[in-house]
Amino acid sequence: MRSETPAANLPESAIRCHGLDVFYGHGAQRHQAVKQASFEVRKGESFGVVGGSGSGKSTLLRVLAGLDGDWQGDVEVLGHRRAAGVAPQREYRLKVQMIFQDPFGSLHPRHTIDRCLSEAMRFHGFDRIEQRVVSALERVGLGKSFRFRFPHQLSGGQRQRVAIARALVLEPEVLLLDEPTSALDASIQAEVLNLLMEVRRDLRTTFLFVSHDLGVIAHMCDRVAVMRHGVVVETLAAAQITAGQVAHPYTRELLANCYAAQPPDPVVA
Repeated sequence: MRSETPAANLPESAIRCHGLDVFYGHGAQRHQAVKQASFEVRKGESFGVVGGSGSGKSTLLRVLAGLDGDWQGDVEVLGHRRAAGVAPQREYRLKVQMIFQDPFGSLHPRHTIDRCLSEAMRFHGFDRIEQRVVSALERVGLGKSFRFRFPHQLSGGQRQRVAIARALVLEPEVLLLDEPTSALDASIQAEVLNLLMEVRRDLRTTFLFVSHDLGVIAHMCDRVAVMRHGVVVETLAAAQITAGQVAHPYTRELLANCYAAQPPDPVVA
């Protein structure tokens, strides 16, 4: 069973990045997407990375997930020091799971939900696979009646719940969330955010949550790194955001946009 100790009392780090540079392309077309990014995420913490399009926030997440290899710097996740260009080991892929922005694109269209959830468990040698699938679907509010449906038979919100269930069946210690609600309607966004808050409360999973929406990040996270043009310009507590105590002009701009848009406010009963 995972610890119920609050994140503030857990000094041990889940993620450390220092001087991270990430590149795209080759030769004259090589572009630096992330520049000297440094931050630390404590175990059990929900840490947000916020910024606009092209800020480098999703690129940062892909490096941590082992999906991008052209980078340099010091990256350590759950005590595993990453090496650029080297695929993460099997244990790493078990403990670190990613939830993508587009749930339809992340689910195989010809696989049933049961197969989408069970394949990774079989690969990693889990037992009681059927029971684990049913339990995961129930945890995300779907139930076993969804096991043999296909992704195209589900709504966008239901597909994202399946994507969350697929990550949870592997019992990860870290969840990397790449704009997990941005493709959903506002009312469905709030439901999915509530679900993620429940998951974190119950399992004490470490979250690294990426979004363009400062309001959502402030609700979901303990601390926040603000990125612009590949650079972390400010790191602050979520409470500072809600109090309007931000220093960098770009963070103030995001905060002003947040007040204008009034994003959904998830509340867990």
